[in-house]
Amino acid sequence: MENKQKVAVIGAGFSGLSTACYLARAGHEVTVYEKHDMAGGRARAYTDDGFLFDMGPSWYWMPDVFESFFGDFGKKVSDYYQLTRLSPGYRVFFKEGEADVPADITELYSLFEKLEPGSSKALKQFLKEAEYKYEVGIKDLVYKPGVKISELLDARLISGLFRLDVFKSMSSHVHKLFKNEKLVQILEFPVLFLGALPQKTPALYSLMNYADLVLGTWYPMGGMQKIAEGMRSLAEELGVKFETGVNIEKINVKGNLAKTLLGEKEFNGFQALVSSADYHFTEQRLLEPQYRQYSEKYWASRKMAPSSLIYYLGVKGKVPGILHHNLFFDEDFGQHARDIYSQPAWPEKPLFYLCCPSKTDPEVAPEGHENLFVLIPIAPGMEDSKAIREKYFKLINKRVMDKTGFNLEQNLVHYREYGPGNFKTDYNAFKGNAYGLANTLLQTAHLKPSIRNKKVKNLFYTGQLTVPGPGVPPALISGKLAAQEVLNFFKS
Repeated sequence: MENKQKVAVIGAGFSGLSTACYLARAGHEVTVYEKHDMAGGRARAYTDDGFLFDMGPSWYWMPDVFESFFGDFGKKVSDYYQLTRLSPGYRVFFKEGEADVPADITELYSLFEKLEPGSSKALKQFLKEAEYKYEVGIKDLVYKPGVKISELLDARLISGLFRLDVFKSMSSHVHKLFKNEKLVQILEFPVLFLGALPQKTPALYSLMNYADLVLGTWYPMGGMQKIAEGMRSLAEELGVKFETGVNIEKINVKGNLAKTLLGEKEFNGFQALVSSADYHFTEQRLLEPQYRQYSEKYWASRKMAPSSLIYYLGVKGKVPGILHHNLFFDEDFGQHARDIYSQPAWPEKPLFYLCCPSKTDPEVAPEGHENLFVLIPIAPGMEDSKAIREKYFKLINKRVMDKTGFNLEQNLVHYREYGPGNFKTDYNAFKGNAYGLANTLLQTAHLKPSIRNKKVKNLFYTGQLTVPGPGVPPALISGKLAAQEVLNFFKS
């Protein structure tokens, strides 16, 4: 083991917690500085009026990544929280009719056959290819730090280049196999949050369909905040210290090394610094100009994944006709995608996602009530206002009422809205983004903002604006990659 060094980590989101755990396991003294009063970053939670609301991520996919993370420390997920597999995984409301996406693979084939005779054979082929992409993409691409282009010279990556469908679009891949528009939408929906139109997203990302349809949709009882609580608990077991309610305002650099952090007071004595705060904010606000490796012009040219307009709703009574996860695809899928990516605008007829965790977990709402989380994906950089938020809530209420007969507005006992302005205030999010950088071909691996600062030798980055990209499982992996780079730095 190397000599014990001191490491500072800015931010206790999933990537920051992951970094802290790996560095502490290696024997180093780690302190995490967090702006908010709890760990979790965008996956914070709050309680009010008897409800417990997850504020951010609500889909638990890729359970193997979580098991792998805790397994690295000789632990299991079940040591920290209890998982339930949702069956069906989710419900999709179309303009006409609805479809439940089953957890059982045989039932899934039956659903496809029902909507498009003969399509179950195509689905088997699609999922077999997606499994290969998942195995190779996750193990041989995602777990790489993106520091050198030579990382892509992996034998399996090269030999499987065409099987990975890197140069084919998700849209053409799906449309080649399926004609029914409902099936196309079910298969294309995961990439809506990856940051580009299906026509511009590499078909490599059908690996997300494997995660969705085969590995399944899960829920940690007590909510997604339980993951952050578990990770913080693990970090503290490993000796990590947490300073919450600390807003870092400047990184002081001397020579080519980060020396101190400035907040309400000065923090010093560390030999390495990892920022899991927003990468753009860290570079453009915390560092003086001579230590930034990317210009504002560079950032302006980045393709961003969506931002979101979110509602946290508590209602009296039980909402009929919905499951834990619900996708309202009762308007034009293509038009809303264009409103996000091609011609950014507030969508006239948005698709939206409605989560009702109280269908699975009675602890998140008072008896006889429902806990609802509603999310509309929108273009990053949009200006929002109270009037806009009220307009979209009324629109959502009408659409939910049309499908379920339940009037949210008339049964409200708790209401809170959250939009791009909140993402900027709470997380210093570049352009108010919710999901980070788009996963386009030109923003993959070493083409993302670097995990290392080349001008400040002991400064490293982790999180959704660097490798491997947006999402909770990638955040855990990003933290591991950043920790490995810090350990390499200590060895050099």
